[in-house]
Amino acid sequence: MTTILDNHGRPITYLRLAVTDRCNLRCFYCMPEQGIRYLPKKDVLTFEEIQRLISLLASMGITKVRLTGGEPFVRNDLMKLIRGITKIQGIEELHLTTNGVLTGKHIPELKQLGLASVNLSLDTLDKQRFHAITRRDEFEPVMNTLNLLMEHQMPVKINAVVMDGKNIEDILPLVELTRLNKIDVRFIEEMPFNGEGNHYPTLHWTYKKILEYIKGHYPEIIKIPDPVSSTSSNYQIPGHMGNLGIIAAFSRTFCGTCNRIRVTAQGMLKTCLYDDGVLDIRQLLRADLKDDALKVKLLSAFQNRAKDGFEAEASRKNKIPVSESMSTIGG
Repeated sequence: MTTILDNHGRPITYLRLAVTDRCNLRCFYCMPEQGIRYLPKKDVLTFEEIQRLISLLASMGITKVRLTGGEPFVRNDLMKLIRGITKIQGIEELHLTTNGVLTGKHIPELKQLGLASVNLSLDTLDKQRFHAITRRDEFEPVMNTLNLLMEHQMPVKINAVVMDGKNIEDILPLVELTRLNKIDVRFIEEMPFNGEGNHYPTLHWTYKKILEYIKGHYPEIIKIPDPVSSTSSNYQIPGHMGNLGIIAAFSRTFCGTCNRIRVTAQGMLKTCLYDDGVLDIRQLLRADLKDDALKVKLLSAFQNRAKDGFEAEASRKNKIPVSESMSTIGG
């Protein structure tokens, strides 16, 4: 089987692809409340372009795909794209990240299609705090999606961004979800990808502090093995059915085993979350570049990959600090 290796010897097997930059929530840590300029429809990769790109990458060694956004289900007829991707030879796992607002009615078909897992963005179990964080009143449909995912026994991970002054009181209730439910709850350091830049002069709730806080209430918590190329450090509380994970997204402790690339909704390749784009794939696709020529361009980008997120950030064009919205990057 073909394997892509970057210039640091790391295999690249995982594609995170944003199908849209649009979202039906306005989460504090992801985008400003107002002023987001969405891409015109013509600037977004078509389903045909997405499927061609995934097929090409699959032939090069990509085996895992995650569809992200924005919110993927804001894109019309997303299920048509998902059906198409499940038929691409070489793609062994298809995953989805969603905020859950529009997802519930599609869960039976997603299960039938063999979707490998769903990551549900959910930062609080409190309706009022949900409204304050997301700036939208969509708590009930999101919780309905969570319940349906568990009812259909679909592998689900809850992604919760830890925000000082916003949802610290939700850490323990989210931990408690793992007691009687076979789900993973992952706590994520807040990053400056919100369209505004860093919210705090110093990040107080680092991965170390999150772990210390949980240990203070669950001293019996134990470390469990991390899957290959995992972005999270993983833990379990004895007697709980589910697991916990902590992602050092801002501290960037996992770069040495990174196996993923990103493609934004407008077709920009990012070989690191913190770079500002290294290859305009949309332009190449629309210039009718043949597959072999496109492979050469992609391989060249993979061979010039930053060692870690700090190097990628330092190499950004014009030295512009990280501040773009995560919705424009692809979660």
